[in-house]
Amino acid sequence: MNSKTKIIIGILIIGIILIPGCIEEKINRDQCTKDSDCVPEQCCHPTSCVNKRFAPNCSGIMCTMVCQGPIDCGAGRCVCKDNKCVVESLRR
Repeated sequence: MNSKTKIIIGILIIGIILIPGCIEEKINRDQCTKDSDCVPEQCCHPTSCVNKRFAPNCSGIMCTMVCQGPIDCGAGRCVCKDNKCVVESLRR
């Protein structure tokens, strides 16, 4: 086996090893398997839930103290239902 063949085989082996790690699993924004996968989709007065991988960056955000969303002030929480992040009302 000459050196060119060895180099080509080496490159192919490295490519085969690296390619699977570069392919990102695509998930829907609301896809989940357990409740802890789900977080509010908006920083202030959230009205919906999303997979935590798509959570907004709320650092430095200031919200009003108005309780208007379905999750605000303990009115609800984000849960995983039928593999989708949804708002569960806690008001009975």
